[in-house]
Amino acid sequence: MYLLLTGFAILIGLMLLANLIHIFQAGSKRPDGRSMGQILGADPEKATFEDIEKLSRKDTMQLFYAASAPVHSKLCGEYQAKLLRGGILGGASAFFTHHIFPTGKFTRHTGWTGKAFTSSGEDRGHGYNIFKEEASGGANKMLRLRPMKTCIAPSKIGKDGKPSFFVDYHWDNKGAVHSMRDEIRQINQDLMIGAGYMGLGGGPINPAPFVLIGPPTRWVGLDK
Repeated sequence: MYLLLTGFAILIGLMLLANLIHIFQAGSKRPDGRSMGQILGADPEKATFEDIEKLSRKDTMQLFYAASAPVHSKLCGEYQAKLLRGGILGGASAFFTHHIFPTGKFTRHTGWTGKAFTSSGEDRGHGYNIFKEEASGGANKMLRLRPMKTCIAPSKIGKDGKPSFFVDYHWDNKGAVHSMRDEIRQINQDLMIGAGYMGLGGGPINPAPFVLIGPPTRWVGLDK
């Protein structure tokens, strides 16, 4: 029992240390004054996922602070999504997103591929997440799960005094996902940068960045 408790304590300590390093790697929560173009080293209007993917975790978050919230009603339809490299916990974050996030249980053959949005009022709306499931025989099935509410609200990730497009999961989800939130800002018409967080990982002080890529396809709706 003593060895079991000791091992558990060591594991918890390592997890806390990894989270602290991950938070440190994100740098200051305040913008450093650089423009999106200066951070990217490219014209933001022509920027792509690859331009953002090459950035460090610190510069990725600075890009988020330099960007602004999109017009809520203009995020409409299904967008492709990709995770960005996330520092020391990037691998763990990717594992959760692809294999735990879809259903709350381990799903070996799933991968997170997108988000969908629609407006239901001024600066408010709802949406869902999209996952690809590889079935036996090579056939793929698209899953539309994890509903969320959306709105425009002041950022909790950055101390920049700017709003973000907020994604809130607590209305329709249980478990760890109940505390999950995303914030999204716009780089150009077809490229957005987002950052997600949940209570278990420290909340908004420990964001996991991602991108959304357009142009969007039509809204399909949640699986029944």
